[in-house]
Amino acid sequence: MSGFYNFVWPFIRLIDPETAHVIAIGALKRGWVPTSAPFEDKRLNINLWGMDFANPIGLAAGFDKNAVASDAMLRQGFGLVEVGSVTPRAQYGNPRPRLFQLTEDRAVINRNGFNNKGMDAMFGHLNARSNKAKGWVGVNFGKNKNTEEALDDYVAGINKLAQFADYVVVNVSSPNTPGLRALQGKGPLSKLLQGVRHALGTLNLPKRPPLLLKVAPDLTEDDKRDISAVVLEERIDGLIATNTTIDRPDTLKNNQKTETGGLSGQPLFVPSTAILSDFYKLTEGKITLIGVGGVGSGEQAYAKIRAGASLVQLYSALAYEGPGLVNDIKRELAGLLERDGFDAVADAIGADHR
Repeated sequence: MSGFYNFVWPFIRLIDPETAHVIAIGALKRGWVPTSAPFEDKRLNINLWGMDFANPIGLAAGFDKNAVASDAMLRQGFGLVEVGSVTPRAQYGNPRPRLFQLTEDRAVINRNGFNNKGMDAMFGHLNARSNKAKGWVGVNFGKNKNTEEALDDYVAGINKLAQFADYVVVNVSSPNTPGLRALQGKGPLSKLLQGVRHALGTLNLPKRPPLLLKVAPDLTEDDKRDISAVVLEERIDGLIATNTTIDRPDTLKNNQKTETGGLSGQPLFVPSTAILSDFYKLTEGKITLIGVGGVGSGEQAYAKIRAGASLVQLYSALAYEGPGLVNDIKRELAGLLERDGFDAVADAIGADHR
């Protein structure tokens, strides 16, 4: 972790979590957060969808909802940054307080409700990128709370912002927008993905960005089979497993554990990795998977990769460790690949299934 965060982080942690997040985003946007030389190792390089990733460690959606700090976070050493979730119209989200740090559990509960400034604001921010950092930026799309026909919102977002996206994500798995998770059902999901894929195909882009789906961890066996069948049938380019959970493990200690919303951080690691592994098996390794949920170390990133992930994302761990964590994870991951005799991270994908 950088010297800056060793000094400042204890003080930031004393502030209301959402206020602290706003301060952190503002500091990143203004270039006030110093960067050390990113750790690089050729074993971490991976090519996916015709794109060369310097490393497989990404920043999950939710951190930079309005795409104001994507280049700043890439310069911290991430191989990819996912911005959003963005909705067509700006919305405040749910009433505050809506973000809770469960320090003893190294976890976070949020019930933000897709709070963001809308696709027009994100258009301005992405269009203004000039001194672009090395790495890739994906755009995560959601729907406004009061939209009746979900497809309309996803298509509107795609039409406005896909031109700036290195990949696009359809988010149907946040627990904080009423009815959203119902879109994971086989029929609604097929209709939604067909419509989004058609919208992407009609855009006059030099290259169509890969289309990914982000799913919840709270899925039945039938849900997982149905989702796998749909993504294969619709030729979706990737699956992100998983979003936050509505489950509350008995192991939680913090007295805010009963707050409603989605739980992320360390308690999500085991169940989200199990879901990831299931999807790898159900899709027979034919779909690129991004593993997210509870990653806070190189060992945990490696476990996601061995379970079937080609890329790994994190977010909640930054609330406790700061952005310097990403280089620690990459350094540890490179060592684990060397220990197990893998020349490249791609060789370790799905190793637990072989």
